[in-house]
Amino acid sequence: MIVKPDVWGNTMRIRMSNAMGTQPITFDNVYAGLQLSSAELFKHSNQTITFQYKKNITIQPGEWAWSDPVTLPFAKGVRADFLEGRKLAVSFHIGGTSGPMTWHAKALTTSYISAPNSGTVAGEEAETAFKYSTASWFFMDAVDMKLPKTTKVILNFGDSITDGTASTMNTDDRWPDVFSRRMHRQFGHKVVILNAGIGGNQIAGPADYSPQKPFAGGPSSLMRLERDVLSLSGVNLVVWLEGINDFSKNGNASLELVTSKLSEGIQRLNQGGIKVLGATVGSALNSSSAAHGSQEQDTKRKGLNQFIKTSTLFEGYVDFDEVSLDPATGEMRAEFIPESTTGGAGEKLHPNRVGYQAMGNAFDLRVIAKILNLN
Repeated sequence: MIVKPDVWGNTMRIRMSNAMGTQPITFDNVYAGLQLSSAELFKHSNQTITFQYKKNITIQPGEWAWSDPVTLPFAKGVRADFLEGRKLAVSFHIGGTSGPMTWHAKALTTSYISAPNSGTVAGEEAETAFKYSTASWFFMDAVDMKLPKTTKVILNFGDSITDGTASTMNTDDRWPDVFSRRMHRQFGHKVVILNAGIGGNQIAGPADYSPQKPFAGGPSSLMRLERDVLSLSGVNLVVWLEGINDFSKNGNASLELVTSKLSEGIQRLNQGGIKVLGATVGSALNSSSAAHGSQEQDTKRKGLNQFIKTSTLFEGYVDFDEVSLDPATGEMRAEFIPESTTGGAGEKLHPNRVGYQAMGNAFDLRVIAKILNLN
Protein backbone atom coordinates (compact mmCIF):
# COMPACT_ATOMS: atom_id res chain seq x y z
CA MET A 1 0.00 0.00 0.00
CA ILE A 2 1.45 3.37 -1.09
CA VAL A 3 0.52 6.35 1.11
CA LYS A 4 1.88 9.87 1.57
CA PRO A 5 2.41 11.05 5.15
CA ASP A 6 1.48 14.71 5.44
CA VAL A 7 4.43 15.26 7.78
CA TRP A 8 7.23 12.77 8.36
CA GLY A 9 8.68 11.78 11.73
CA ASN A 10 11.45 9.42 12.81
CA THR A 11 9.02 7.01 14.41
CA MET A 12 5.62 5.81 13.24
CA ARG A 13 2.94 3.20 13.70
CA ILE A 14 0.18 1.93 11.43
CA ARG A 15 -3.36 0.70 12.02
CA MET A 16 -4.60 -2.50 10.39
CA SER A 17 -8.36 -2.85 10.16
CA ASN A 18 -10.91 -5.62 9.89
CA ALA A 19 -13.74 -3.15 10.47
CA MET A 20 -15.85 -4.48 7.60
CA GLY A 21 -14.84 -8.14 7.92
CA THR A 22 -16.97 -11.11 8.81
CA GLN A 23 -14.24 -13.46 10.05
CA PRO A 24 -10.92 -13.17 11.90
CA ILE A 25 -8.02 -12.19 9.65
CA THR A 26 -4.33 -12.76 10.27
CA PHE A 27 -1.65 -10.38 9.00
CA ASP A 28 1.97 -11.44 9.07
CA ASN A 29 5.31 -10.19 7.77
CA VAL A 30 4.32 -6.52 7.88
CA TYR A 31 6.91 -4.01 6.62
CA ALA A 32 7.21 -0.29 5.94
CA GLY A 33 9.76 1.28 3.61
CA LEU A 34 10.39 4.34 1.48
CA GLN A 35 9.05 4.21 -2.06
CA LEU A 36 11.60 4.93 -4.77
CA SER A 37 9.30 4.61 -7.78
CA SER A 38 6.52 2.22 -8.77
CA ALA A 39 6.79 -0.79 -6.40
CA GLU A 40 10.54 -0.32 -5.95
CA LEU A 41 11.80 0.78 -2.53
CA PHE A 42 14.97 2.56 -1.50
CA LYS A 43 17.56 -0.03 -0.53
CA HIS A 44 17.64 -0.97 3.15
CA SER A 45 14.60 1.20 3.92
CA ASN A 46 12.16 -1.67 4.56
CA GLN A 47 11.56 -2.12 8.30
CA THR A 48 9.72 -4.90 10.13
CA ILE A 49 6.51 -3.85 11.88
CA THR A 50 5.33 -5.79 14.91
CA PHE A 51 2.14 -5.98 16.95
CA GLN A 52 2.73 -6.44 20.69
CA TYR A 53 6.26 -7.47 19.68
CA LYS A 54 5.02 -10.27 17.42
CA LYS A 55 5.38 -10.48 13.64
CA ASN A 56 1.75 -11.46 13.17
CA ILE A 57 -1.62 -10.42 14.47
CA THR A 58 -5.13 -11.80 14.20
CA ILE A 59 -7.87 -9.16 14.18
CA GLN A 60 -11.47 -10.05 14.91
CA PRO A 61 -14.38 -8.87 12.73
CA GLY A 62 -15.30 -5.24 13.32
CA GLU A 63 -12.03 -4.43 15.07
CA TRP A 64 -8.69 -2.81 14.30
CA ALA A 65 -5.22 -2.79 15.85
CA TRP A 66 -2.32 -0.35 16.10
CA SER A 67 1.17 -1.65 15.52
CA ASP A 68 4.12 -1.13 17.82
CA PRO A 69 6.15 2.01 17.05
CA VAL A 70 8.84 1.47 14.42
CA THR A 71 11.89 3.68 13.90
CA LEU A 72 12.52 4.79 10.33
CA PRO A 73 16.29 4.99 9.84
CA PHE A 74 15.97 6.89 6.57
CA ALA A 75 14.10 9.67 8.40
CA LYS A 76 16.85 10.23 10.97
CA GLY A 77 19.56 12.81 10.47
CA VAL A 78 18.09 14.27 7.26
CA ARG A 79 16.86 17.78 6.53
CA ALA A 80 13.31 18.39 7.69
CA ASP A 81 12.13 18.93 4.13
CA PHE A 82 13.98 15.98 2.54
CA LEU A 83 11.05 13.58 2.81
CA GLU A 84 8.29 16.05 1.95
CA GLY A 85 6.13 14.56 -0.80
CA ARG A 86 7.81 11.14 -0.50
CA LYS A 87 5.55 8.13 -0.08
CA LEU A 88 5.55 5.26 2.38
CA ALA A 89 5.19 1.67 1.17
CA VAL A 90 3.49 -0.63 3.68
CA SER A 91 3.55 -4.31 2.71
CA PHE A 92 1.95 -7.28 4.41
CA HIS A 93 0.89 -10.87 3.89
CA ILE A 94 -2.48 -12.40 4.76
CA GLY A 95 -2.28 -15.82 6.35
CA GLY A 96 -5.15 -17.94 5.03
CA THR A 97 -8.32 -16.37 3.65
CA SER A 98 -9.51 -12.87 4.42
CA GLY A 99 -13.25 -12.98 3.85
CA PRO A 100 -14.78 -9.61 2.87
CA MET A 101 -11.99 -7.04 2.72
CA THR A 102 -11.95 -3.69 4.52
CA TRP A 103 -10.94 -1.27 1.78
CA HIS A 104 -10.96 2.28 0.51
CA ALA A 105 -12.05 1.99 -3.09
CA LYS A 106 -10.95 5.33 -4.52
CA ALA A 107 -7.40 5.90 -3.33
CA LEU A 108 -6.39 7.88 -6.44
CA THR A 109 -2.98 6.41 -5.67
CA THR A 110 -1.42 3.33 -7.26
CA SER A 111 -0.51 0.49 -4.90
CA TYR A 112 0.88 -2.94 -5.77
CA ILE A 113 -0.04 -6.58 -5.24
CA SER A 114 1.97 -9.76 -5.57
CA ALA A 115 0.86 -12.63 -7.80
CA PRO A 116 -1.41 -15.39 -6.46
CA ASN A 117 0.44 -18.18 -4.67
CA SER A 118 3.71 -16.20 -4.74
CA GLY A 119 4.22 -16.59 -1.01
CA THR A 120 5.38 -14.03 1.51
CA VAL A 121 7.20 -11.22 -0.30
CA ALA A 122 6.43 -8.22 1.93
CA GLY A 123 10.07 -7.86 2.93
CA GLU A 124 11.22 -7.50 -0.69
CA GLU A 125 12.44 -4.10 -1.89
CA ALA A 126 12.55 -4.87 -5.62
CA GLU A 127 9.46 -4.15 -7.70
CA THR A 128 9.59 -7.62 -9.30
CA ALA A 129 7.83 -9.07 -6.25
CA PHE A 130 4.70 -7.00 -6.92
CA LYS A 131 3.44 -7.67 -10.45
CA TYR A 132 -0.02 -6.15 -10.28
CA SER A 133 -1.39 -2.70 -9.48
CA THR A 134 -4.52 -1.40 -7.78
CA ALA A 135 -6.10 2.03 -7.32
CA SER A 136 -7.53 1.08 -3.92
CA TRP A 137 -6.19 0.75 -0.38
CA PHE A 138 -6.80 -2.45 1.60
CA PHE A 139 -6.81 -3.15 5.35
CA MET A 140 -4.40 -0.40 6.47
CA ASP A 141 -6.49 2.65 7.37
CA ALA A 142 -4.15 4.97 9.30
CA VAL A 143 -0.50 6.01 9.58
CA ASP A 144 0.52 7.75 12.80
CA MET A 145 3.79 9.72 12.86
CA LYS A 146 5.38 10.66 16.18
CA LEU A 147 5.53 14.47 16.25
CA PRO A 148 5.87 17.16 18.94
CA LYS A 149 2.90 17.56 21.28
CA THR A 150 2.44 21.11 20.04
CA THR A 151 1.62 19.90 16.51
CA LYS A 152 -1.92 20.81 15.45
CA VAL A 153 -3.98 18.28 13.49
CA ILE A 154 -6.74 19.18 11.02
CA LEU A 155 -8.91 16.35 9.69
CA ASN A 156 -10.98 16.91 6.55
CA PHE A 157 -14.16 14.86 6.81
CA GLY A 158 -16.77 14.11 4.19
CA ASP A 159 -17.71 12.35 0.97
CA SER A 160 -16.26 11.87 -2.53
CA ILE A 161 -15.51 15.57 -2.99
CA THR A 162 -13.16 15.39 -0.02
CA ASP A 163 -12.01 11.95 -1.21
CA GLY A 164 -10.94 13.64 -4.46
CA THR A 165 -13.11 12.04 -7.15
CA ALA A 166 -12.27 13.45 -10.62
CA SER A 167 -8.89 14.82 -9.50
CA THR A 168 -5.64 13.67 -11.09
CA MET A 169 -4.43 10.14 -10.36
CA ASN A 170 -1.19 9.95 -8.33
CA THR A 171 -0.62 13.71 -8.15
CA ASP A 172 -2.36 14.62 -4.86
CA ASP A 173 -4.71 17.19 -6.39
CA ARG A 174 -7.59 16.83 -3.94
CA TRP A 175 -8.66 20.03 -2.18
CA PRO A 176 -7.26 18.76 1.17
CA ASP A 177 -3.88 18.36 -0.60
CA VAL A 178 -4.01 21.94 -1.87
CA PHE A 179 -5.03 23.12 1.61
CA SER A 180 -2.16 21.10 3.11
CA ARG A 181 0.46 22.66 0.84
CA ARG A 182 -0.79 26.15 1.69
CA MET A 183 -0.73 25.43 5.42
CA HIS A 184 2.80 24.05 5.26
CA ARG A 185 4.05 27.02 3.27
CA GLN A 186 2.67 29.28 5.98
CA PHE A 187 3.24 27.25 9.16
CA GLY A 188 5.81 24.59 8.28
CA HIS A 189 5.50 21.38 10.29
CA LYS A 190 3.45 22.95 13.08
CA VAL A 191 0.32 21.44 11.55
CA VAL A 192 -0.79 18.14 9.98
CA ILE A 193 -3.63 17.81 7.46
CA LEU A 194 -5.56 14.51 7.22
CA ASN A 195 -8.18 13.25 4.76
CA ALA A 196 -11.17 11.15 5.87
CA GLY A 197 -13.36 11.46 2.77
CA ILE A 198 -15.35 8.43 1.58
CA GLY A 199 -17.11 8.41 -1.79
CA GLY A 200 -20.90 8.26 -1.46
CA ASN A 201 -20.90 8.97 2.29
CA GLN A 202 -23.90 10.60 3.95
CA ILE A 203 -24.51 12.43 7.20
CA ALA A 204 -27.89 10.88 8.02
CA GLY A 205 -27.94 7.63 6.10
CA PRO A 206 -28.02 4.74 5.95
CA ALA A 207 -29.97 4.11 9.13
CA ASP A 208 -28.37 0.67 9.45
CA TYR A 209 -25.01 -0.57 8.22
CA SER A 210 -23.13 -3.83 8.61
CA PRO A 211 -21.08 -6.24 6.48
CA GLN A 212 -24.32 -8.17 6.05
CA LYS A 213 -26.19 -5.00 5.10
CA PRO A 214 -23.64 -2.89 3.20
CA PHE A 215 -24.16 0.50 1.58
CA ALA A 216 -22.05 1.85 -1.26
CA GLY A 217 -21.14 5.03 0.60
CA GLY A 218 -20.13 3.22 3.76
CA PRO A 219 -21.61 3.78 7.23
CA SER A 220 -23.07 7.22 7.92
CA SER A 221 -20.72 9.92 9.11
CA LEU A 222 -22.11 9.63 12.65
CA MET A 223 -21.44 5.89 12.64
CA ARG A 224 -17.81 6.44 11.67
CA LEU A 225 -16.90 9.35 13.94
CA GLU A 226 -15.25 7.07 16.50
CA ARG A 227 -13.19 5.10 13.97
CA ASP A 228 -12.25 7.91 11.59
CA VAL A 229 -11.87 10.90 13.91
CA LEU A 230 -12.04 10.34 17.67
CA SER A 231 -9.73 7.30 17.76
CA LEU A 232 -6.93 9.13 15.89
CA SER A 233 -4.10 10.92 17.65
CA GLY A 234 -4.35 14.59 18.49
CA VAL A 235 -7.10 15.84 16.17
CA ASN A 236 -7.83 19.49 16.99
CA LEU A 237 -10.08 20.64 14.14
CA VAL A 238 -12.43 18.94 11.68
CA VAL A 239 -13.39 20.57 8.38
CA TRP A 240 -16.75 18.96 7.60
CA LEU A 241 -17.95 18.99 3.98
CA GLU A 242 -20.94 16.73 3.42
CA GLY A 243 -24.63 16.61 2.58
CA ILE A 244 -24.99 16.44 -1.20
CA ASN A 245 -25.48 12.64 -1.07
CA ASP A 246 -28.11 12.96 1.65
CA PHE A 247 -30.21 15.01 -0.77
CA SER A 248 -29.67 12.72 -3.77
CA LYS A 249 -32.17 10.13 -5.00
CA ASN A 250 -30.21 7.54 -3.00
CA GLY A 251 -30.47 9.51 0.23
CA ASN A 252 -33.64 11.59 -0.13
CA ALA A 253 -33.32 12.92 3.41
CA SER A 254 -35.06 16.01 4.69
CA LEU A 255 -33.09 19.16 5.42
CA GLU A 256 -34.26 18.97 9.04
CA LEU A 257 -32.92 15.44 9.50
CA VAL A 258 -29.53 16.31 7.99
CA THR A 259 -29.03 19.45 10.08
CA SER A 260 -30.12 17.52 13.19
CA LYS A 261 -27.63 14.69 12.55
CA LEU A 262 -24.89 17.19 11.66
CA SER A 263 -25.53 19.04 14.92
CA GLU A 264 -25.36 15.76 16.83
CA GLY A 265 -22.02 14.93 15.22
CA ILE A 266 -20.55 18.34 16.01
CA GLN A 267 -21.59 18.02 19.65
CA ARG A 268 -19.91 14.59 19.88
CA LEU A 269 -16.71 16.02 18.42
CA ASN A 270 -16.82 19.00 20.77
CA GLN A 271 -17.17 16.63 23.72
CA GLY A 272 -13.96 15.00 22.49
CA GLY A 273 -12.22 18.38 22.51
CA ILE A 274 -12.39 18.79 18.73
CA LYS A 275 -13.60 21.97 17.05
CA VAL A 276 -15.50 21.96 13.73
CA LEU A 277 -15.22 24.30 10.75
CA GLY A 278 -18.18 24.09 8.39
CA ALA A 279 -17.82 23.88 4.62
CA THR A 280 -20.60 24.96 2.29
CA VAL A 281 -21.76 22.41 -0.29
CA GLY A 282 -21.30 23.13 -3.99
CA SER A 283 -24.01 22.85 -6.63
CA ALA A 284 -24.85 19.58 -8.42
CA LEU A 285 -27.73 21.17 -10.35
CA ASN A 286 -28.36 19.47 -13.71
CA SER A 287 -25.67 16.88 -13.03
CA SER A 288 -25.60 13.98 -15.48
CA SER A 289 -25.15 11.62 -12.51
CA ALA A 290 -28.30 9.52 -12.22
CA ALA A 291 -28.78 10.19 -8.51
CA HIS A 292 -28.04 13.92 -8.59
CA GLY A 293 -28.99 17.14 -10.31
CA SER A 294 -32.60 17.86 -9.32
CA GLN A 295 -34.01 21.22 -8.31
CA GLU A 296 -35.22 19.70 -5.03
CA GLN A 297 -31.68 18.61 -4.17
CA ASP A 298 -30.39 22.11 -4.94
CA THR A 299 -33.01 23.73 -2.74
CA LYS A 300 -32.07 21.50 0.21
CA ARG A 301 -28.37 22.15 -0.45
CA LYS A 302 -28.95 25.89 -0.20
CA GLY A 303 -30.83 25.38 3.07
CA LEU A 304 -27.91 23.35 4.47
CA ASN A 305 -25.45 26.07 3.43
CA GLN A 306 -27.54 28.68 5.23
CA PHE A 307 -27.43 26.51 8.36
CA ILE A 308 -23.64 26.16 8.08
CA LYS A 309 -23.21 29.92 7.70
CA THR A 310 -25.40 30.84 10.65
CA SER A 311 -25.11 28.04 13.23
CA THR A 312 -23.10 28.84 16.32
CA LEU A 313 -22.01 25.19 16.52
CA PHE A 314 -19.26 25.85 13.99
CA GLU A 315 -16.06 27.80 14.62
CA GLY A 316 -16.71 29.42 11.25
CA TYR A 317 -16.99 28.21 7.67
CA VAL A 318 -15.15 27.99 4.37
CA ASP A 319 -17.34 28.94 1.41
CA PHE A 320 -16.75 26.26 -1.23
CA ASP A 321 -20.12 27.10 -2.80
CA GLU A 322 -19.03 30.66 -3.53
CA VAL A 323 -15.86 29.65 -5.38
CA SER A 324 -17.46 26.82 -7.38
CA LEU A 325 -20.84 28.29 -8.37
CA ASP A 326 -21.71 29.88 -11.71
CA PRO A 327 -24.30 32.49 -10.63
CA ALA A 328 -25.70 32.71 -14.18
CA THR A 329 -26.71 29.04 -14.33
CA GLY A 330 -26.79 27.90 -10.69
CA GLU A 331 -24.51 25.05 -11.75
CA MET A 332 -20.85 24.25 -11.17
CA ARG A 333 -18.51 26.63 -12.99
CA ALA A 334 -17.83 25.34 -16.51
CA GLU A 335 -14.04 25.19 -16.10
CA PHE A 336 -14.44 22.87 -13.09
CA ILE A 337 -16.46 20.20 -14.94
CA PRO A 338 -14.12 18.20 -17.27
CA GLU A 339 -12.74 15.28 -15.26
CA SER A 340 -9.00 15.20 -14.53
CA THR A 341 -8.75 11.46 -13.77
CA THR A 342 -9.75 10.16 -17.20
CA GLY A 343 -10.07 13.30 -19.26
CA GLY A 344 -13.81 12.69 -19.58
CA ALA A 345 -16.55 15.27 -19.91
CA GLY A 346 -17.38 15.35 -16.19
CA GLU A 347 -20.82 15.28 -14.60
CA LYS A 348 -21.32 18.64 -12.82
CA LEU A 349 -20.95 17.01 -9.42
CA HIS A 350 -17.25 16.46 -8.74
CA PRO A 351 -14.80 19.30 -9.43
CA ASN A 352 -11.66 18.64 -11.43
CA ARG A 353 -8.12 19.69 -10.61
CA VAL A 354 -8.92 23.37 -11.27
CA GLY A 355 -11.98 23.19 -9.04
CA TYR A 356 -10.13 21.49 -6.20
CA GLN A 357 -7.43 24.14 -6.41
CA ALA A 358 -10.06 26.84 -6.00
CA MET A 359 -11.50 25.02 -2.99
CA GLY A 360 -8.12 24.54 -1.34
CA ASN A 361 -7.38 28.22 -1.88
CA ALA A 362 -10.73 29.30 -0.41
CA PHE A 363 -9.52 28.96 3.19
CA ASP A 364 -8.60 32.12 5.05
CA LEU A 365 -5.45 30.91 6.78
CA ARG A 366 -5.73 33.70 9.33
CA VAL A 367 -9.00 32.16 10.54
CA ILE A 368 -7.39 28.72 10.80
CA ALA A 369 -4.43 30.18 12.67
CA LYS A 370 -6.75 31.90 15.15
CA ILE A 371 -8.77 28.74 15.81
CA LEU A 372 -5.63 26.66 16.40
CA ASN A 373 -3.48 29.36 18.02
CA LEU A 374 -0.85 29.06 15.30
CA ASN A 375 1.72 31.76 14.67
